[in-house]
Amino acid sequence: MDNRQDARADEAAMPESDETGLYETSNAQTESEPPAGVVPCDHSSTPSHMGASSPVNLSSVPPVLDLRPTTPPRGILQDWGDGESSSQADKRKGKGKEIAHDSAEAPGQCRLISLPPELIDSILSFLSPIDLAFLSATCRLLYTHGTGDHLWQTIVQDHVPSIRVTSSYPFESFYQLYKAHDPHWFLPKHKIWFSDGDLAGRLILTRYDQRRGCIEGYQLVAVSSGKNPEPWLADSDLEVMIHAFEPKVNLHLDKPILHLPAYRRDDHQAEDLSSVGGINFISLRSGGSIPMLYPDNQDEASSGSKGVSPETRTERPSPRKRFQAEVSMEIGTMDNAYCNLILARPVDHAVVAKGSVLPFPYGSIWPPPAIPAQQRAVGCGYPSNSVAMMRLVNDKPTSRQELSDQIFRIRKGLHMRSLSSGLLGGREFTLAEVTNGEPAAVLSMMLNTPLGLNIGEAVSTYSTLDPALYTPTPEKPFRGIWVGDYSGHGCEFLLIHQPDDTPENAFDPDSVRRRDDESDEQFEKRKHDEMVYRGRLEAIKLTGDPNVPRGEYTFVADDIGEGGFITVVQHEPFTGTRVVRSKGHIAHTGFIHGHYIESQLLLISHDRLAQYWVGWRHISFFERVDIDKFLVPE
Repeated sequence: MDNRQDARADEAAMPESDETGLYETSNAQTESEPPAGVVPCDHSSTPSHMGASSPVNLSSVPPVLDLRPTTPPRGILQDWGDGESSSQADKRKGKGKEIAHDSAEAPGQCRLISLPPELIDSILSFLSPIDLAFLSATCRLLYTHGTGDHLWQTIVQDHVPSIRVTSSYPFESFYQLYKAHDPHWFLPKHKIWFSDGDLAGRLILTRYDQRRGCIEGYQLVAVSSGKNPEPWLADSDLEVMIHAFEPKVNLHLDKPILHLPAYRRDDHQAEDLSSVGGINFISLRSGGSIPMLYPDNQDEASSGSKGVSPETRTERPSPRKRFQAEVSMEIGTMDNAYCNLILARPVDHAVVAKGSVLPFPYGSIWPPPAIPAQQRAVGCGYPSNSVAMMRLVNDKPTSRQELSDQIFRIRKGLHMRSLSSGLLGGREFTLAEVTNGEPAAVLSMMLNTPLGLNIGEAVSTYSTLDPALYTPTPEKPFRGIWVGDYSGHGCEFLLIHQPDDTPENAFDPDSVRRRDDESDEQFEKRKHDEMVYRGRLEAIKLTGDPNVPRGEYTFVADDIGEGGFITVVQHEPFTGTRVVRSKGHIAHTGFIHGHYIESQLLLISHDRLAQYWVGWRHISFFERVDIDKFLVPE
């Protein structure tokens, strides 16, 4: 196959608007054949013509020196737009040709390409992926610069903070790799995700495996040693039970929660349509299915009908379809099981404010008010119901501007296609037969349709954490992801949150004065303690139990400084440990009658805490989790 055939084959497998969100031309293009609609740049050309686009394409090309256009041009990346109708697109294209015709008579000037290559690369390194894709569409020279591995490897690396990315496998370039996973790079970038599934929830870690070129997510689990409690005589007349805690934390690698392989474009050759979970998708001749699922009723306004024909579905998806499509993840071994990734959009601040003042579950706002978050969404709530799930499934972004990089959803269940031979004696049964030949009139149109239904369907909403919340600092050393011992409920994961100081309460080292009887060592220790032991400490559940669910406080110390100080323990095994006042959160099953009881917090170290439940006379432990060690595939 020659270069032109390669280009046509690649173009046939690509959406016209570039469904991945990034401009791309065939890898087989050579310098004698630049991308379609792009004029080669020749340094020997006169300055007045360098970098000028062809008349047909000029209307859709941004000014080369305007590296960050406030209004992205249509025609290069349609998915940046708002899903315009076909009639609107025709009008825009006609108008663009008129503009291009007028502009061709007075071609613009491009001084950018007259700069040395090193300066061009330096300038382009400041662009976002979308802006870089825009610029690469202007001329062959900037296409060569804009698709270089030195730029796109850095962009990929910025989204994979846990490992050093050195391979673009299974693609020839990092540009193609980024394009294949766009817009899902936010998943490994934020790495920590927690869900609203039932009262327990789930904590998963997402990462990028460059050996396979895939984005994957696994549940974080922990088990304790299970040793029997031991008594501790803190005082002569008080016996306290110490619950030993030696947690073993791991990823549940046998059961992935999220799996996004890097699909090659030439693998997407549609053959037929089938359905999983009530959503049509395209099967491949080579086996498997295209990961983008397209609901039957998309783009009804532009198509003029509720259904979408097979011819339409096998063509390139529109921007609206692209962001609303569910990504089918091949997880599990059952043929009729489905697990789909759904992109989400955040809700308005007014909705969040309204839900925050409501009792649990706070109008189904996720994450709940206790967890600081820049973006929130509406989840299924507790208990979940089919109406809420359908609302979530239909609440999807229609453009990149609406897309949230801090929230996503997973929809899963079992789809029973029909009452088949394995269930009812060797053949499929129609609705009329199952209802003894007396179907209701409203069902009369379905008499010849084999039964099919979804079983055990669930939609979980996942949110992430701002890294500042779990990254310890010299002044806030207890921040982090922790695992705690909850006796019969097992191990649960927490966010230990130390809120930032207000300007009025910020620590001032000069305010600590040296005493006359202090040595240098004593003064530095007291100065350090006053910097560290101050302010509020909150323990918020990322996973929960039937009593106190995920997203709720488990204990709070209003002041770990002098205002809450109780004592320094003089007994083993806590000798030298600082003890401050705290309050523990308890409730009946179903999070009924939740309230706080008296407790004390033992600040053993920056990596280990203990909570003394005064009324119950027992001590439970909490230990910091090293998240980063689970983010490197082995």
